[in-house]
Amino acid sequence: MTPEELVRDHTIYSCVMGSRAFGLATEDSDTDRRGVYLAPTPLFWRFDKPPAHVDGPAEEQFSWELERFCELALRSNPNILECLHSPVVEHVTPLGGELLALRGAFLSRQAHTTFVRYASGQGRKLEADVRQYGAPRWKHAMHLLRLLTSCRDLLRSGELRVDVGEERERLLAVKRGEVSWEECERWMARLQDEADRAQDTSPLPAAPDHARVEDFLVRARLSAL
Repeated sequence: MTPEELVRDHTIYSCVMGSRAFGLATEDSDTDRRGVYLAPTPLFWRFDKPPAHVDGPAEEQFSWELERFCELALRSNPNILECLHSPVVEHVTPLGGELLALRGAFLSRQAHTTFVRYASGQGRKLEADVRQYGAPRWKHAMHLLRLLTSCRDLLRSGELRVDVGEERERLLAVKRGEVSWEECERWMARLQDEADRAQDTSPLPAAPDHARVEDFLVRARLSAL
């Protein structure tokens, strides 16, 4: 079975991500599609295992095998968690619906570490651009601010919101380069501080519910025999 067939015939959930999910799309925005496929269980009995992810077959399309997707979600990977909360769902099977119903099982205060670590890495890249070119890549600065806002709000409320809502115009101004880098730095620092303080009083559990997710994965494997 080819990777393309796995995505075509065994996808249980697919959605749109990127700017179109975040509420930041403009006329020139791409449509980034993400999905989860369940490889038939007998494929795992061979020496050559099915791929953990597939790039394509369409442009801007990327999919994960269910087990890999769950592993990353349990580690609070920001991109994976946001896929589960996309407001633009394109395809969902009954098993995909069960995955969506598990969204809360993946959320925990560990998101603070992973989101902030990812943001820190992106921030260093932006600072390098400023040193080398005199300005950051403004689109990347916009998305970093969006990510930090999402992290803070997740820790405060216990819910992950993907669409930026009322922050749209302010963030798009950053993308257009209408906000100074110094102001962006202050904004990032404030969001970081608010996220740090929100962690202590967050309604989220200390760790995700591994047992509940594993139970779902075992049932999914049985269903794909």
